[in-house]
Amino acid sequence: MEVEVLELYKLTVHEAHELLVKKQISSEELVKAILKRIEEIDEKVKAYITVDEEKALEASRNIDKAGNFTSSLSGIPVAIKDNICTKDLKTTCSSKMLENFIPPYDATGVARLKQDDAIVVGKTNLDEFAMGSSTENSAFFTTKNPWDLERVPGGSSGGSAASVAADECIFALGSDTGGSIRQPASCCGVVGLKPTYGRVSRYGLAEMASSLDQVGIITKDVTDSAIILKAIAGLDELDSTTAHLPVPDYTKSLVPDVKGIKIGIVKEYMDYEIDGEVRETIANAAKTLEELGANIVEISMICPYCV
Repeated sequence: MEVEVLELYKLTVHEAHELLVKKQISSEELVKAILKRIEEIDEKVKAYITVDEEKALEASRNIDKAGNFTSSLSGIPVAIKDNICTKDLKTTCSSKMLENFIPPYDATGVARLKQDDAIVVGKTNLDEFAMGSSTENSAFFTTKNPWDLERVPGGSSGGSAASVAADECIFALGSDTGGSIRQPASCCGVVGLKPTYGRVSRYGLAEMASSLDQVGIITKDVTDSAIILKAIAGLDELDSTTAHLPVPDYTKSLVPDVKGIKIGIVKEYMDYEIDGEVRETIANAAKTLEELGANIVEISMICPYCV
């Protein structure tokens, strides 16, 4: 794989890891490419509240010096939603009330990424305390959709989704209570994963609704999501809701095609005041998946309030 230095920011996690292992690039080069990208376009996108340039570069140099890239995340830049605690780095929840709050500890998800030598480059914007779905409700500024700066990126993890879509990081962490990863990922054309409740520790996440909150992942492709989920998932004694279950290698669950896979489409979603263009897009996607061998079935949410 040959990548121009100026285009390193376009890499996925697994592509970057391959180049780092082969010594074709350094972590410092990768971090510098991301920081340069942020400098060039974030004035327009406004994905980041805080960029930790000095510490990110220091970490990258230390990782390069050690030369150990056995972890899939070693030396790879990540952005963290600003309601997830980061030790010695401001965590504002996009609120003036916490504008200068610096946590003395890392959230478990962040700590596990750091154990794998991922590099935190900064903290991303969100709706204040994650209460919103457009990232217009930040106390600091509105994040823009990188595909069209006149549109919103969704929310509440809009800064994380926009940063991935704009190649301002290689991947990002977000949080999802009722769609706050999945919806902005959809708006920005990236992959958003809300893990099953209890799969990933909530320790260090500023709660919005504790029985629904989950720390999750925003990436450029599904393979990256599988890699990162393995890194952050698992039992945590600091969160009693985490599951006592082994963490598999999720990349082994990835399949080359969809033949034989059963996919449900919720009948009520298609009936409930849905925009015509959205309905048509979903129908076309279902048709394509069916042509590729998937089994499309209609299912029903029997309770109206479920929709």
